[in-house]
Amino acid sequence: MEEALKDRRMREAVRYLGYGKHKPDEITEKLLEESFQELDSAVRVRSCWRVFDLAMREDGRFLIEGYEFASRSLYRNLAGCTKIAVLGITLGAGVDLLMHRYEVSDMARAVVLQSAAAAYLEAECDTLQERIRTKASESGLWLRPRFSPGYGDFDLAYQKQVMELLDLPRKAGITMTDTFMMAPVKSVTAFIGMSREYSGCVPEGCEACGKKDCRYRRGVS
Repeated sequence: MEEALKDRRMREAVRYLGYGKHKPDEITEKLLEESFQELDSAVRVRSCWRVFDLAMREDGRFLIEGYEFASRSLYRNLAGCTKIAVLGITLGAGVDLLMHRYEVSDMARAVVLQSAAAAYLEAECDTLQERIRTKASESGLWLRPRFSPGYGDFDLAYQKQVMELLDLPRKAGITMTDTFMMAPVKSVTAFIGMSREYSGCVPEGCEACGKKDCRYRRGVS
């Protein structure tokens, strides 16, 4: 299980570096291995998630606890859902410090570390989503694809509502800048629709996003 997780992280990091499905050179591969070793020591995962009733409106709008959200892409994703899980997760401030250290001393290593940290965070999101899936199954609910602010037409500004819904500064130590970027940097929020109708496998980030021309998209060679 541990080896499978390491392989998954490595594949994702290679994709984030722009190699697609191609194998990186030996120097980059060694840097990635070293980066993951450093991340294992620096990462302190904190997360928070809650399940809410979902009220679907028209024109791509929906309500959660009185907060209104608008996104045609996410609206389609949520079709048939009556509940929604909202989550926030971070790798912690130690990763920010590690990245900053290399940004001022070794830019090549900093770039590789950024990709490794992104892959690390994606894997932690998958682990959290699996816990949510297990809990949802107890109530006969199936999950839809994970969907974050910034995907497709889902405005990044909705981070503010998520912060308030989950009380992320207090519950997970995640804060937000005036430009809706989160701190620590390697943090993410996401929505997961819940339906009593099985809709097949649950795609991950890239497959749920409408940005088909993204160079980092999973499956691009």
